[in-house]
Amino acid sequence: MKPQATATILETINHLADRRQQLLNWRLASLSDLKPAELEKVWPKLTAKRRRQIVSRLVELAEDNVELNFDGIFKSLLTNPDEEVRNQAIGGLWEDEAPSLIEPLARLLEQDSSTRVRAAAATALAKFALLAERQKLPASAAARVHQALLGIIGDDRQPAGVRRRALEAAAPLGLPQVAKTIRAVYCGHNAKLKISAIYAMGKSCDPCWLAILLDELTSANAEMRYEAATACGELEAEAAVPHLSRLIDDADTEVQLAAIQALGKIGSNEAKKGLKRCLNHPREVIRQMAEQALEELEDMEEPLSFGLEQ
Repeated sequence: MKPQATATILETINHLADRRQQLLNWRLASLSDLKPAELEKVWPKLTAKRRRQIVSRLVELAEDNVELNFDGIFKSLLTNPDEEVRNQAIGGLWEDEAPSLIEPLARLLEQDSSTRVRAAAATALAKFALLAERQKLPASAAARVHQALLGIIGDDRQPAGVRRRALEAAAPLGLPQVAKTIRAVYCGHNAKLKISAIYAMGKSCDPCWLAILLDELTSANAEMRYEAATACGELEAEAAVPHLSRLIDDADTEVQLAAIQALGKIGSNEAKKGLKRCLNHPREVIRQMAEQALEELEDMEEPLSFGLEQ
């Protein structure tokens, strides 16, 4: 048996409390499924720096290993006095779709003293907005998601950064108020909010925005071109293919890659032709992205071909 397998929770807690000790991943991994009450025994003894390090490492471990579960710890830290800890804890719950998480996130969005934490909470509510739109949440939970997000995006007094994330999160909701807000924000004068409106157009999956997106593909702003290209991919808009093909030679690398990814999502014959032309592109990064997009399209089509042959 490996030494780390014999470590007890008490040993791990003592290890965490000793700031002279380097944090070891195998010890941190033993906190998986730990009851928050156990961590509370040592948490007050830790320095602010140590607490932030621990939460950050737990988030990384959870991302790298799906078998590790620190959700109980992250949930208990949503009310921690440290802004950085709260922010990290929200990020650690990215995969948790339990409806019980909606209310704590909604409260953070509406009431937290940190603009950064509020923005993170809005982003975390995005998955619940999608579940609500797919009718995979209880009615009361869906209503709370609507209330929290729409309350923020409809309030001009809210910080722009928080409104941006709330608008992006609410985009999948097929509600008239969401579409109205997307249009109003796009027509406004805040450049950052306008970029979020373009993002939201793609996530709304509503083809009514296509004319705007096609126009923004030629924007002087590279970030706007990037979001417009990505949104065209989200809409799987075949009409965008000629425009996206031109962006493959854009001056901005991120825009080029977004155009290739969008062509891959659209997947039409013309989109494939555009991707194949990229295989001879002088830049390796472009060739690699196009090759990856084509491989993903082939993987999606193979099961269909197999079924037809039966």
